[in-house]
Amino acid sequence: MKIRDAKILLTMLESGKVNEDLTATLTSTIKALVDMSRDNPRGTFKSTVTLQLNLVVEDGGEMVEINPKIPTPKLPELKRRTTVYFTTDDGGLSTEHPQQMDMIGGPREIIHNR
Repeated sequence: MKIRDAKILLTMLESGKVNEDLTATLTSTIKALVDMSRDNPRGTFKSTVTLQLNLVVEDGGEMVEINPKIPTPKLPELKRRTTVYFTTDDGGLSTEHPQQMDMIGGPREIIHNR
């Protein structure tokens, strides 16, 4: 069988395993980008899916060795929001400003005879 079409070659490499893996990589990358976009609708998210075919020809050119590679796509890093806390004397964190804790002097007693 003569192979003159790249799509036929792709379906034949490793008995179809390369095509299967490329399809899975493409699908999972698209899904990850869509999920990122839904979580951050104002952002733009990009990635690249690559099929690399390394060709080796030796011994007078009677045979070609094809070594496929599908590198793992890099997904964009999501920017995280900043959260601010206050430090405590013992090295912990607090959501309350240390100078405002004593600002009112604590809870007041309710007088019921009004």
